[in-house]
Amino acid sequence: MIAYIIRRLLLMIPTLFGIMLMSFIIVQFAPGGPVERVIAQLTGTDVAATTRIGGGGGDFSGQGAGAAGGGGDAVTSKYRGAQGLDPDFIKKLEEQFGFDKPAHERFFLMVWNYARFDFGESYFRDISVIDLILEKMPVSISLGLWMTLLSYGISIPLGIAKAVRDGSRFDIWTSVVIVIGYAIPGFLFAILLIVLFAGGSFFDLFPLRGLFSDNWDELPWWQKIADYFWHLALPLFAMALSAFATTTLLTKNSFLDEIRKQYVQTARAKGLTERQVLYGHVFRNAMLIVIAGFPGAFISAFFAGSLLIETIFSLDGLGLLGYETIVGRDYPVVFATLYIFSLMGLVVNLISDVTYMWIDPRIDFEARSV
Repeated sequence: MIAYIIRRLLLMIPTLFGIMLMSFIIVQFAPGGPVERVIAQLTGTDVAATTRIGGGGGDFSGQGAGAAGGGGDAVTSKYRGAQGLDPDFIKKLEEQFGFDKPAHERFFLMVWNYARFDFGESYFRDISVIDLILEKMPVSISLGLWMTLLSYGISIPLGIAKAVRDGSRFDIWTSVVIVIGYAIPGFLFAILLIVLFAGGSFFDLFPLRGLFSDNWDELPWWQKIADYFWHLALPLFAMALSAFATTTLLTKNSFLDEIRKQYVQTARAKGLTERQVLYGHVFRNAMLIVIAGFPGAFISAFFAGSLLIETIFSLDGLGLLGYETIVGRDYPVVFATLYIFSLMGLVVNLISDVTYMWIDPRIDFEARSV
């Protein structure tokens, strides 16, 4: 077991390296970049507001004008819209963003810094990358953690109940509700919830923005908890709809497969009660496939799956941050979030494998290869 965990931890190193290398190569060939963004802002062709370059490089908003003659044509010709700007200014921009170094040197410097969890500073925000991520983390933790607990807390008991009552009216009606829930996109259901319960057209029962009310600091502790879940109610309900359906059907089918096996009939023949058979024998085996899907569901809910929900409910979390930094070419934030998300995904997958052994001791990690 210990040897398997060590091998998996060592395997994370080349896996992370490969993820970062492929992403870095793709970004090099992607059109646009931070230098082009600043040029577009200076020339008035960028739809975003003029921004101050972070990281100690100073404000270049008024330094770009100048003749681009002689040897400067080669510098300005590399960037779209740079004609007419001072070549020295373009070189300063390249130095500011680190593009004065070769691509391979920039990549290995990034890998070395990330190995020490040094993520640098944002290009376009006057804040370090790690502080920016920590600032957005509470929203994503709230959405991902509670959505996963809500989804699994309801889906597993419901899936077991549907398996035990397979073919009954309860099974049929709940299946209809589950299929309808799965067919409705989460963002569309979120809009429906806003229209119905957040002052859209009918009731004004829930807030539309943020995790807390403006007077949250003044509330007693129990009202703070109530206010927190009051703000989370609609986003969680919208996010959990499709995940709730998937996990329920997965649990039901897994339990049905196990219930029909011979060892279940043998356990019943020994005089064990249905509850003892179900939770003493079937549960361990049936839950393996459900646990196998947990890492992917958790990571999806924690990061990628919350982008539209964060946008609709004005929740400033990691999903929205990732989208904005990709669009804005804020590469330090893009690569740092990718590195952190990938690392967490690998760790969660390892925890999932270890959980297999806790549920079913017959699984021998020492006997299997990585």
